[in-house]
Amino acid sequence: MQRFDEILLLIGRLNYTWTNTESLLIHLIAGLAKVDKETAIVIFLTLNTTRARIDLVERLAKMAKTPKTARRDVLPLLDKLNQQSKLRNKYNHCIYSFDAKGDISHTHLMRIFDGKETIKYGKVEALDDEEIVRISACIKDIAEVNREIWAVVHANGFPQ
Repeated sequence: MQRFDEILLLIGRLNYTWTNTESLLIHLIAGLAKVDKETAIVIFLTLNTTRARIDLVERLAKMAKTPKTARRDVLPLLDKLNQQSKLRNKYNHCIYSFDAKGDISHTHLMRIFDGKETIKYGKVEALDDEEIVRISACIKDIAEVNREIWAVVHANGFPQ
């Protein structure tokens, strides 16, 4: 049961780190759209998926009126967030299998993959020591993106 608790703590930390960092998109929206923070919060909350929020920030950054320095600062951060979102999404949209000791042993992805004539679902993957290292690295990477977003917000004078 100790490993079960460790894994749940790690996945909780992954979700906390992600959510905390995703909320910083509010400052990027405010700065790129040239609106106040309150308006950016309303926009952020109206878009109910991470994908939509990242797409909005990316599109705002790509607009011709966006200064090239801001574009150059923001777009790589969005690429990093998109990369880290894959692992985060995996653990938010899966179910778990347990071994005889009651520890989590595998994940089952709750996603349908359509082929021409068949479907596949529930891809099974081990939640082993190697995967735990991947999750830990992902948490560190997301935390680094968090710091980088704050640096961009400050460097570009975006609302805080």
